[in-house]
Amino acid sequence: MLANWDGIEEFAMVARLGSFTAAAQAYGASVTHMSRSLARLESRLQAQLLHRTTRSLRLTETGQIFLETCKRLIEERDEAIAAIASQGEPSGHLRITCSYALGEKFVAPIVRELSTTYPSLTITLDLDNAVVDLIADGYDLAIRTGQLNDSRLVATRVASRALITLASPAYLARHGRPKDIEDLRRHECLVGSTAQWQFKANATFRPQGRWRCNSGNALIEAALADMGICQVPRFYLGDHLGEGRLEPVLPDLNPEEEPIWAVYPQRRHLSPKVSAMVEALRTSLPAHLASASGLAA
Repeated sequence: MLANWDGIEEFAMVARLGSFTAAAQAYGASVTHMSRSLARLESRLQAQLLHRTTRSLRLTETGQIFLETCKRLIEERDEAIAAIASQGEPSGHLRITCSYALGEKFVAPIVRELSTTYPSLTITLDLDNAVVDLIADGYDLAIRTGQLNDSRLVATRVASRALITLASPAYLARHGRPKDIEDLRRHECLVGSTAQWQFKANATFRPQGRWRCNSGNALIEAALADMGICQVPRFYLGDHLGEGRLEPVLPDLNPEEEPIWAVYPQRRHLSPKVSAMVEALRTSLPAHLASASGLAA
């Protein structure tokens, strides 16, 4: 078993620091030890992990793939030891991916609070509207909405979001109020990042309009400027609805609320850092969203 592990940590250290000398100093071993450990590892794998020249080291394609696995192995080993030593207190490094809409305003404050609570925990929160592969990209946790299809992942519902269709009173006074979904075709629609608007009973509508933007805040500003009708998550509204600056359109056809999920690989199922983050989201995220929506929590 020890022989199978031999060289993995040395390889990861050399790859990270780009030099046998620097890696040896950081690892607390000789350059000879680092070089021989890596040679034995390559011999066992029957694959070259590094291109070596007198001036530089460079990962081979196989080495790049193997390095990601090694990093996860080392991290999970350290987490297992830390979990026992700290009796399950979250520690290590937690990588989270989330969309800008939810992440910047709502998830980031919860993450900051968790980081303050657990000083042994370091956290990276990556905001990206692309749906990344958690396992391939090495993430511990994602916050996502809607339907989930990846069987490799575990999902815990932590909150919900409501979609609302709306326009300014001035726009509706000039152009009239839509009577049904089909009636939206004669209106200026402010188009966001989703191709279809959602309505009750799984009805959908593909909006068309002269103005498009993938920012919910920008859509709200356009609606306030009397440019047309938009559909956005309710948490973008603030007090615009309550104070009459915007009005609901087709409110009887609002769709059911969409679930917001904390999603994580099955192997992270019992990790203290993931469990703590999921619980923090479940406890705090609904109140944050309700407050931004102009609703009581």
